Amino acid sequence: MASQELAQKLQRRLQLEESGAAAEGEVEAVKDAAAAEEMEDRSCLTASAGAELSAKLCRRQDINEGAAQPRRAAVFNPYTEFKEFSRRQIKDMERMFRLYDSGRDGYIDLMELKLMMEKLGAPQTHLGLKNMIKEVDEDFDGKLSFREFLLIFHKAAAGELEEDSGLLTLAKLSEIDVSIEGVKGAKNFFEAKAQALSSASKFEAEIKAEQDERKREEEERKHRRAAFRELKSAFTQ
Repeated sequence: MASQELAQKLQRRLQLEESGAAAEGEVEAVKDAAAAEEMEDRSCLTASAGAELSAKLCRRQDINEGAAQPRRAAVFNPYTEFKEFSRRQIKDMERMFRLYDSGRDGYIDLMELKLMMEKLGAPQTHLGLKNMIKEVDEDFDGKLSFREFLLIFHKAAAGELEEDSGLLTLAKLSEIDVSIEGVKGAKNFFEAKAQALSSASKFEAEIKAEQDERKREEEERKHRRAAFRELKSAFTQ
């Protein structure tokens, strides 16, 4: 009886040892698989980072060689970027842009441009409107941002638009005074303006002129109010 009980204990111990060895083998297998997976992930990340860096270097090289244009920031200062225009002209262009940006999304799309050209008395075909946008659509989104809208007048003034261009028609028919008298006249006008005044001094002079104009209008309002009070007092006596 004792020998049978001892045999059972020995068999139980043997089973436990065998199961422990199997468990250790499974743990080691799991560790090996995790290590292999981690090595693979690191390899993929390295390859991805290398491809991204390579793409950036290739784009930088294209920009340096003139084969690509650098991406422009979404926010820009029209007064420093378009120095050929006065503050008043840029404000007039901004008012016109907002007038036809009926969606209030900061863009003039195809239908809004269609309405603009109709209002200006120079309706365009669907293809003509698409070509107008294409001429200044730097980000290829099929619509005009305010910067691209300013490019229309910039190109017109620099003589970079064809005589039969819809954009030149837009620039000529707008109520914005940029002295566009044909391509040659516009170019000569802005060349003369650039030679006469530096951009900085012109900018400061326009700010002062606007301030003086506001002061003059305020003085006139004060005089009118004083005259009205005097007239009113004369009637109430």
